[in-house]
Amino acid sequence: MARDTAAAGKPRRSERHHASRASIRGKGYFRRLGPGIVTGAADDDPSGIGTYSQVGAATGNRLLWSAPVLLPLAFAVQEACARLALVTGKGLAGIIRERLPRPMLFLCVALVAVANTVNIAADIGSMSAALRLLVPVPPLAGVVGFGAVIVLAEIYVPYHRYAKLLRWLCLSLLAYVAVLFVAKVNWPQVGLDIVIPKIVWGRPDVALLIGLAGTTISPYLFFWQSAEEMEARATEEGYAVNETHIRAMRGDVFAGMATGVFVMMAIMITASATLHRAGITTVQTAEQAAQALSPLAGPFAGVLFLLGIVGTGLLSVPVLAGATSYAIAETFGWRESLEKRPSQARAFYAVILVSVVVGLGLNLIGLDPIQFLFIAAVTNGLAAPVLMAVIWWLARDTRLLGEWRSPLWSRILLGVATIAMGVLPFLWLLAPA
Repeated sequence: MARDTAAAGKPRRSERHHASRASIRGKGYFRRLGPGIVTGAADDDPSGIGTYSQVGAATGNRLLWSAPVLLPLAFAVQEACARLALVTGKGLAGIIRERLPRPMLFLCVALVAVANTVNIAADIGSMSAALRLLVPVPPLAGVVGFGAVIVLAEIYVPYHRYAKLLRWLCLSLLAYVAVLFVAKVNWPQVGLDIVIPKIVWGRPDVALLIGLAGTTISPYLFFWQSAEEMEARATEEGYAVNETHIRAMRGDVFAGMATGVFVMMAIMITASATLHRAGITTVQTAEQAAQALSPLAGPFAGVLFLLGIVGTGLLSVPVLAGATSYAIAETFGWRESLEKRPSQARAFYAVILVSVVVGLGLNLIGLDPIQFLFIAAVTNGLAAPVLMAVIWWLARDTRLLGEWRSPLWSRILLGVATIAMGVLPFLWLLAPA
């Protein structure tokens, strides 16, 4: 009888969604974090690092205030994506397929697939370039080597193990925090720049804001967040959503997005304290930032920056390829799961393989890295507002989510984020050159 009472008072592990995440607080915090921390860390991919470095080098700390502004907006978007999957047990594309016209589904997935593939090309190219600055290897060897490692790991390592690997790769972001202790930072000025907005009204500053917003609120993160929640839920028997699951998910998502935004700030502050102060205002790639840091902040800073590029690339490229595969598989109703063997989900894994191979091909045909970043920025900018409007519509749908639909504060933040992402390109057109 005592045993039955205990069982009734505490849900079995199999009855709790993402059981290790049931309580965020206490010892073993990092081990308990789930999809949110991986998604937030993947936001700081090598192409994003290049963007943050360029902003810091070009403007100093003038746009640093954008980080705390973007955090709640990015959190609201990812929280809504996680909520949709947590309650329905379906990925974002699968939900769109059921609730909206097919043309809208095809448009969203096509835009995301193109943006993700170009991002993969930019990230693998940056990883290869960073590796060559550390070890003298041929460019082809670096590009193909990284591509092969990523594809083999994502296809042949089961999801429950792969998720643990991704969480540990998040530690590569600490490299950018460590660089702050090497660079000479004027912390009182940094504090002022965080809380006092400054902007020079013109296309250069507006373009940089678009880059920051597009890199922080990226469409591929929407699909990956919902897919990981769906994967975690699929492993739990007798699952039923409750307030504990929602709170744990929310804490996980906030921890992930806060980590991503904090690292963004660290990179911008480092670039400002070193490159901008030395008169270097143009940084076109992440590896150029690492090269420029070495003589200014010491070789230790440059090496850390380069190692961070490789580590974040190993984290973000699988997320990009996986997000594309989940979106396309859900669109066409294919079997989908990183937990399944390749023989059980051939089309799903084929999309991952094709995404990485096309990314490799774009590197091998000799396109300039800046072209990759520009095309990725444009496609992300086109896809994000459309997808965010769709997410806002779905997250408020009581027929879909019932009592677990997004609360008012979440819908307001998501609405503000959607409007801001849609308005910024128009502000760029109106701003003086």
